[in-house]
Amino acid sequence: MNYQNITLSIPKEVLRRAKHIAIERGTSLSGLLTHMLEELTEKEDKYRKAREYHLPMLDMFDLGTKGKITWSRSDLHRSSVAPRHWVAR
Repeated sequence: MNYQNITLSIPKEVLRRAKHIAIERGTSLSGLLTHMLEELTEKEDKYRKAREYHLPMLDMFDLGTKGKITWSRSDLHRSSVAPRHWVAR
């Protein structure tokens, strides 16, 4: 793996705390940041792959709306709340 040096501008207190975390984990600050960035990029890759896989599936469902929303949030809320006489007391 090839490495690239970078320059970061980080608040002093954040840097101080990050150095302590790196020491507690038995690594360097560079190692800690590398690990965190690797995790972030892996998660993003997995999310993109899942999105690419699942989005086409939405075209298979016909909700009968023809792309137009004919209700409001309050309409949905009203229809999901049971009438008072249905509530056990």
